[in-house]
Amino acid sequence: MFRIGPYSIDSRVILAPMAGVTDRPFRQLCRRLGAGLAVSEMVTSDSRLWHTRKSSLRLDHTGEPEPRSVQIAGGDPDMLAEAARLNVANGAQIIDINMGCPAKKVCNKAAGSALLRDEPLVQDILQAVTAAVDVPVTLKIRTGWCPDTRNAIRIARLAEQSGIAALAIHGRTRADGYRGEAEYSTIARVRDEVSIPLFANGDIDSPRKARQVLELTGADAVMIGRAAQGRPWLPGQIDHFLRTGTERPDPSAQEQEQILTEHLLALYAFYGDYLGVRIARKHVGWYLQTAEGNRDFRQDFNQLETAHDQVSAVAAFFASRLAAA
Repeated sequence: MFRIGPYSIDSRVILAPMAGVTDRPFRQLCRRLGAGLAVSEMVTSDSRLWHTRKSSLRLDHTGEPEPRSVQIAGGDPDMLAEAARLNVANGAQIIDINMGCPAKKVCNKAAGSALLRDEPLVQDILQAVTAAVDVPVTLKIRTGWCPDTRNAIRIARLAEQSGIAALAIHGRTRADGYRGEAEYSTIARVRDEVSIPLFANGDIDSPRKARQVLELTGADAVMIGRAAQGRPWLPGQIDHFLRTGTERPDPSAQEQEQILTEHLLALYAFYGDYLGVRIARKHVGWYLQTAEGNRDFRQDFNQLETAHDQVSAVAAFFASRLAAA
């Protein structure tokens, strides 16, 4: 469908990097269910912090399908270049640079979307990272720092000139956060200016919305973020619709139970029972957020302290739904 360096991506649907969400178990699940590429949650460029458990888990790509894309975050060109080299040595096959995160704790360190305010620094970072590694380097940005300073077109030109292999754009500025509706006209204008693969991101929550955004922007692919939380099958549904023009229904209740249980078991195996149980709580909340009776169930579920009890509770929840149906 399109290429990132030597890698041919056969789906126009990419899972966006999301801190605290796109860990290895979730990436593997989404890839199995139809995502063409799944980008890791961001890893700090400060390798001195990689000894922490959080970083060590984010750096674990065991068993992931190729190509493995790892996102790095920071604001110093030399540190980002070194982080890129170390991640490649650790198995990364694509390096993605984060210039899109709007979180205060990231922007306050002059990283993420805060970098969009300093175009010379952006250029220095892009040139340093692309020169540091032999694998493709991609970039994720927003349309600008604020509505009055949308500079995505200039950043995109810098990216292409610096050897960036593909560009993802979230259709909001940093000042927007996640408020309001994403706008795609800026992405369409970027499409007219650069020839590298372009990914449109923001508010894409259904197969028909994905097709609409691709038509509006001329992008090569869509990048799915928050809409995939609790719906890891969504990228596959979008891919199916874009290929065939027909909509694939949501998985049946029985299939959803199987997917959720698989996800839970993968979380326990990856994080261990103690941390896995706690991380599982938010995922179960996302999976069941529209299910009838989910509020009472989630309150009870969040009190459970063992993996066995969580899996049993999920089985009982779906059994009650089946009995009611």
